[in-house]
Amino acid sequence: MKRLPLALAALVGLLASGCFSVQRTAPKPGLTSIGSKPVTLPGHVIGNVLVIEDKWDKFGPYHFVIDTGSSVTLVSPDIARRYASEEPRPDDEPQVRVRSSGGGYALLDAVTLKRFQLGAARFEYVPALVYDCADVSAQFGTRIDGILGFPLFRNAVMTLDYPNERLVLRSRIPDDGLPGEAILFNNVDKIPLIPIRLGDREFAALIDSGSGAAIDINPAGLSPEFAFGPVDGPTVSTLAGDRPSKVGRLSGVIRFGSFDVARPVAEVTDELSSLGGGILSHFTITFDQRENEVFFQRDQGEPLAIPPLRGSGLSFRKTPAYWKVAGVIPGSAAAAAGIRTGDLVSRINGETVAAWDPARYDQLVASAKSIDYTFIDGARESVKTLGVTDLVP
Repeated sequence: MKRLPLALAALVGLLASGCFSVQRTAPKPGLTSIGSKPVTLPGHVIGNVLVIEDKWDKFGPYHFVIDTGSSVTLVSPDIARRYASEEPRPDDEPQVRVRSSGGGYALLDAVTLKRFQLGAARFEYVPALVYDCADVSAQFGTRIDGILGFPLFRNAVMTLDYPNERLVLRSRIPDDGLPGEAILFNNVDKIPLIPIRLGDREFAALIDSGSGAAIDINPAGLSPEFAFGPVDGPTVSTLAGDRPSKVGRLSGVIRFGSFDVARPVAEVTDELSSLGGGILSHFTITFDQRENEVFFQRDQGEPLAIPPLRGSGLSFRKTPAYWKVAGVIPGSAAAAAGIRTGDLVSRINGETVAAWDPARYDQLVASAKSIDYTFIDGARESVKTLGVTDLVP
């Protein structure tokens, strides 16, 4: 998992997004069966990340994040317990070492799922890692049962239809083709890398549907110019712990294929540059891994604009009872009010935090001039009113 969905503004979760790096090659699924008809699953776009819903056994419905930036699939302990193969793991590899974008490592149990389904699409002998998605579920405001990595769909044609909030799976490209513009991608490392231009410089960027950010950019060799910043941004949580971020607005135009995004808000990274949901969510995107092609379709004619990054300076880890402050941006309204990492918030504008799902909180941050946060200290509560500003105009 890579980084925080910046559209979730002050929310910080263990998933913020994207790319896992694993110290072994991710194997292919053993068998993929889709049939002649497309398989369509409904979903919701939460913080620019597509979360799909499926009920294929008596224990569902299940909710999964589709993460094209991940080279592995993660499933909850419950799914692993029900569907993992009974074949024993080798004693010398009881766990898999996973590297987060922060540079640290975590150990997760490896399993092979005898079967896994998405609607009528059936996957057999799927390699996966077991991961407790409780923190991720709290951040998204709905139960998350797994994070489906790019290799799972190696033998399928996968469409992420953000405008209609759905996932479509096909066995092959239709005879009459697909709408949109095709871009070749590099699939050698089992992740989709496409060429991106910034001014007169070309570089490779990961298509990272697990990230809610617009773009993450590695400045090495690019020396990008910023119209604003970079400045201190929200705290980012990874498997290995929290880290600060740097965010700014680029002064140039990002181009992929014939699509232009002028002056996007970008997070500075020392990992792979990537396109996240802040841009991807404006498109219907289809991946054909057998031909190493990705199709971008966008019906709207107006230029694609990335809104300001707004906030009061707080990043949170969420639970149903309270939100814990995970980070305070220096120089922000929260910092001026003396709020510290570890402080607990029980109410927002007088309502319990349980009433604030991510979409509603996003809307509040996008439009409010100030927010009342109720902090708890033992049995005492105190309200602090924090101004909401454009952290990156």
